[in-house]
Amino acid sequence: MLNSIIRFALQQRMLVIAIALFLVGYGTWQALHAPIDVFPDLNRPRVVIMTEAPGLAPEEVEALITFPIETSVNGANGVQAVRSSSGVGISVIYVEFDWGTDIYNDRQIVNERLQLITEQLPKGVQPQLAPVSSIMGQILMLGIWSDSGETKPLEMRTIADWVVRQRLLTIPGVSQVFTMGGGRKQFQVLVDPDAMLRFGVTLHDVKQAVMNSNENATGGYLDEQGPNELLVRALGRVQSIEDLQKVVVTIREGKPLALAQIARVVEGAQVKRGDSAAFFREGDDAFTGGDAVVLTINKQPGADTRRVTEDVQNAIDDLRASLPEDLRVEPLYSQKAFIDRAIENVVEALRDGGILVVIILFLFLMNFRTTFITLTAIPLSILMTAIVFSIFGISINTMTLGGLAVAIGELVDDAIVDVENIFRRLRENRVAKSPKHPLLVVFQASIEIRNSIVFGTIIVILVFLPLFALSGMEGRLFTPLGIAYIVSILSSLLVSLTVTPVLSYWLLAGRKMSEEEKDGFLLRGLKWVGDKIIRFSLAVPHLNLLATLAAVALAGLFLMNLERDFLPPFNEGTIQLNVVLPPGTSLETSNDIAHRVEDRLKNIKDILSIFRRTGRAELDEHAEGVNMSEMLIELNPESEQSR
Repeated sequence: MLNSIIRFALQQRMLVIAIALFLVGYGTWQALHAPIDVFPDLNRPRVVIMTEAPGLAPEEVEALITFPIETSVNGANGVQAVRSSSGVGISVIYVEFDWGTDIYNDRQIVNERLQLITEQLPKGVQPQLAPVSSIMGQILMLGIWSDSGETKPLEMRTIADWVVRQRLLTIPGVSQVFTMGGGRKQFQVLVDPDAMLRFGVTLHDVKQAVMNSNENATGGYLDEQGPNELLVRALGRVQSIEDLQKVVVTIREGKPLALAQIARVVEGAQVKRGDSAAFFREGDDAFTGGDAVVLTINKQPGADTRRVTEDVQNAIDDLRASLPEDLRVEPLYSQKAFIDRAIENVVEALRDGGILVVIILFLFLMNFRTTFITLTAIPLSILMTAIVFSIFGISINTMTLGGLAVAIGELVDDAIVDVENIFRRLRENRVAKSPKHPLLVVFQASIEIRNSIVFGTIIVILVFLPLFALSGMEGRLFTPLGIAYIVSILSSLLVSLTVTPVLSYWLLAGRKMSEEEKDGFLLRGLKWVGDKIIRFSLAVPHLNLLATLAAVALAGLFLMNLERDFLPPFNEGTIQLNVVLPPGTSLETSNDIAHRVEDRLKNIKDILSIFRRTGRAELDEHAEGVNMSEMLIELNPESEQSR
């Protein structure tokens, strides 16, 4: 079969080269439009149940909310694990399903179980399913603050909630947007106890009056008042403080008692369980920023992080004209920056590896034509791999690029063996008494080393097959690396059986070769050294075996002492600093201490920006107490100091 492939390639040379050029063009297009991410798809089907219970302590949250929900979902079809976190006023439960299950079926199963225990939960408590989000979590954080202080925190938070957030949720690939900081606007009714006693009104009366007044009612329609039909509506929705002040609480002595007579109605901020701040360096010493509203953007599984980030930034640019002039909207953290750096590092490794391969090939072959023919295997193999990735929906990430980086030195192995043998046979045929047709020489030279090429490729592939036996998160992470390596190696084998013989016939068959043509000086020197080593090894075989065993034992000793970790450390260009205070610390105290830390950090010249969040946002999986502060510190990538 392989002989037939080589024969067909040499007989249909123009067709083979045309197909190769098509693959180069199509592969380049696919590579430029392929989804790019940090890691492969690691999203295990997981349903998150979040329940807000304002005012409840963690013990009550666990006993009254978390435990009943956990009991109901445990044992459901496909559930592998259930984890939970109970905090002040919030319960977060993670229900993990088996790999390969449909996430929407899983959400339906959880939702059905929740319906069974709704009546067991405290009154007014309603569990909610979090949107389907990627395991990579927060891909972008945006900060909104006022440089001049003209826009107040209440108005800033309202703009973030009802203008910016609503626009971002319409972007394809965005799963959820959490808003934190500022103040959620409320109409607060501050009752006067003396006035309530004077008029004989209870707090329950005030509550019921406010609840019953803030709604619209329908009254049918009138169709007997002329040619037109009139809808009857009772408009009672509160639009302003004045509307709320006029609400009638009760009747006293035949007169309506208005809410304004027994209470003050003011605009205020909802009780917060978290706060945030952002600072950017402008110039050498000055920082701009302060208390800010932060929007945390989560992406959907399978969405392209870089594309979603660009769409979000374009949406923010479109919104700037409609926002108050003193407001600034700036990205505080972007996963895209880390992806770009990671991709850039791997591309640099591929580039440097390719350059080294070119240099080594030329030094060994000392021939531009043979070097060119051999090097065609690298771009063809990589671009063919990109086509396979697009067919099977595999993204470009650090693992797939790592597989290509490992393979780049081996992509030319098959081609160089074939080219070297063809070059040698053509040289021998040129000085033979009865030379054969060059096309026949190329064919015979190719099939002569065919078995060596195929067996060598298969052996290399077998080394990576155990990666496909890994299960769980490890399998999802390392399988793409094995796929990238194996596909690229098989692509190089196909190139060596088709394109390489054709180019060898075109570029080498008509070349004039001298009888005295010899190997390059580097190759001659390495052959001389190799000859001496082989002779020495054969002369003292026992010493050779003992030295090998000692080297293996020493390597094993070092291997046992190496540190073990799931992933190597990544340099994202950002440091996370956690400020942990004793449980029970108030939000105000946490903010005060965090401000002191921020002031100290501003004195470090290599810090470009500081973003802080203390506590948590509403319905956020990041359910930290108000005693916890997280700071993301972006460092200057051009700093002379080490990481």
